[in-house]
Amino acid sequence: MGLTAIEKIISNKVGHRVHGGDIVTVPVDRVMIHDIFIPFVADKFREMGFSKIWDPDRAVLIYDHLVPASQQDDVRHFHAGDAFAQEYGMAHVHRSDGICHQLMTEAGYVKPGDICFGTDSHTTTYGCVGAFSSGVGYTEMAAILGTGTMWVKVPQTIRVEIDGKLPDGVTAKDMILTLIGDLGADGATYCALEFAGGTVRDLSVAGRMTMANMAVEAGAKCAIFSPDEKTAAYCALDALTAEQAGIFGDVDADYVRFAGGPRPVMDGGAGRAGRLRRLDVKATAGMVGGEGGALRYRGEDFVPVMACPSQVDLIRPVSELAGLPIDQVFIGSCTNGRLEDLQAAAQVLRGGKVAPFVKLIVTPASVGIYRQAIADGTLGILSEAGAIITNPGCGLCCGRTGGILSDGERVVATNNRNFLGRMGTPKVEIYLASPVTAAKCALEGRI
Repeated sequence: MGLTAIEKIISNKVGHRVHGGDIVTVPVDRVMIHDIFIPFVADKFREMGFSKIWDPDRAVLIYDHLVPASQQDDVRHFHAGDAFAQEYGMAHVHRSDGICHQLMTEAGYVKPGDICFGTDSHTTTYGCVGAFSSGVGYTEMAAILGTGTMWVKVPQTIRVEIDGKLPDGVTAKDMILTLIGDLGADGATYCALEFAGGTVRDLSVAGRMTMANMAVEAGAKCAIFSPDEKTAAYCALDALTAEQAGIFGDVDADYVRFAGGPRPVMDGGAGRAGRLRRLDVKATAGMVGGEGGALRYRGEDFVPVMACPSQVDLIRPVSELAGLPIDQVFIGSCTNGRLEDLQAAAQVLRGGKVAPFVKLIVTPASVGIYRQAIADGTLGILSEAGAIITNPGCGLCCGRTGGILSDGERVVATNNRNFLGRMGTPKVEIYLASPVTAAKCALEGRI
């Protein structure tokens, strides 16, 4: 029996073959702590009796959710983080440089084949470069800082194959939203989502980041894209090692199977398959693997979609929602704040103006992206169209600052969650969409 991509990464690290469901202790290559969790991590670390971080060079502290401070208590988090970093020799501290998940790959902290953990559920993002990455709580993080290891149950893998050419105006965001709609918010619980196929290979690393980022919205433990030449270039590697190049799922690997036998090729219209029901892998031994164990899509059949309030798996084609008036549009976040996202929005908005009484807020995912978008004229186009351009950070996405909304307002946003109260009061309606769709909504003042 072959191995899935995630099984290969973990097997390489522990020195023996592992399969889904095995419980192993893994060495950790890199950890990320952000400003919300650092006081609690520090308290637990000391409570556990550790006197030093196993390797200070492998720990990264990022201030992104609470900057600039919007509440007085935010400053306590900054002071706690600075004191911890100084006491234990952490050299990698980013203060307002950008959103944690963008920085972890952009700054080269994560490489193909790495095992990484972070104090944020969207740590799944780093699967875009072929890493096993997942979110943990502050107790687990404190233990990792002290020992350099973490126990994991090897996740079973759901393989998603997408082949063909995407229609104009359809993006990686539409693909991952469609998949979440099919699986449901709990359909991939504690599984790895392994993405493959020609459409996936054609994606930029930024597009892969979008999909890996939102894998957790289907309950996934992690996501994985096989490293290729695009990965090597993005990670500033001269070439992939043999081990890194081997991170792909084998045709005879043990994949999760779904009810009804091998899945037929599914069109990209949202909501047409309903929720897919997983079968226990071990109960279907001999029936799982190869094409029969994959969810397969045709790229040509995807359409622009939105996640409707207030469920990330309540997916509808944009065409079914057309005409709903909106109050605000947000383009940014760790899901869609990269240069190609801003460029896509600028292409839609070039020469136009944001609709009257609509606020368009644009938040680049990092200072580096901000500067690139200035240099190539992207931010100029967005500004001319009427966009409010903010500092890189998580404030609006997590409902802290930078454009939160109030009762009865409706926002089209490119971030990853639309839960009640996520971007303001519980009576705000949040529709999740791609940057292309969001920009078109900003021009029209309606979906």
